[in-house]
Amino acid sequence: MNALDFTDKVVLVTGASRGIGREIARQFAEQGARVVVHYGRNHSAAQETLTALPGSGHMTAQADMADSAALEQMVAEVVAHYGRLDVLINNAGIYEDHPLAETSYEAWQASWQHVIDVNLIGAANLCWLAGRQMIRQGYGRIVNVSSRGAFRGEPTGPAYGASKAGLNAMSQSLAKYLAPYNIFVGVVAPGFVETDMAAESLKGESGAAIRSQSPLNRVARPEEIAYPVLFLASEGAEWLTGTIVDANGASYLRT
Repeated sequence: MNALDFTDKVVLVTGASRGIGREIARQFAEQGARVVVHYGRNHSAAQETLTALPGSGHMTAQADMADSAALEQMVAEVVAHYGRLDVLINNAGIYEDHPLAETSYEAWQASWQHVIDVNLIGAANLCWLAGRQMIRQGYGRIVNVSSRGAFRGEPTGPAYGASKAGLNAMSQSLAKYLAPYNIFVGVVAPGFVETDMAAESLKGESGAAIRSQSPLNRVARPEEIAYPVLFLASEGAEWLTGTIVDANGASYLRT
């Protein structure tokens, strides 16, 4: 028996046009799911993801994560198309630097608002929209992609760290609330991952320093983050509801 069998399950993956999201979408499709490839602005990249997915029955869906009405319309279209929504993966997120001593008050406020709106409020809105549909179905799985930054701190991007800490707390609250409805919620918290978004940070001396944070002396590959996401969404992982999986190669350990 394949524990990661998602045959005919409808899976919405946010931020699936590249990086971790693209790999999550690919692995779900490989396991038989019908995948909704969400993107914010880059339609061509989302189309590349869609074209590369094995199997059939997949689609793209566009919505600004900070636009609650757009998210509502997207979920309504997914449900109208498939008749259901089985799995939500909140992977979309942004990072912005705003070091306190070097950032104006206006820029500080704007950066906080933008990051929280996308990373936390947008994810919360999708949890509500998907959660209501899952309650009607009597079945659902939600996996939110957080970050080790929620625990170790983000000195020059505190809004990012705070948004991910909020995502962790929200996920655990929803895990308690939604369990009686046969809906289970988990979190995967990666460290650095080999993606386009991290490419600049992973160059030169800074890259060597980042890689040395792990005893494996490297950063994660996208498929190493996608796997625990699929595992938490799988049949048999119900007892892990509310769990935060640290997927950071022992670069940051907590008790």
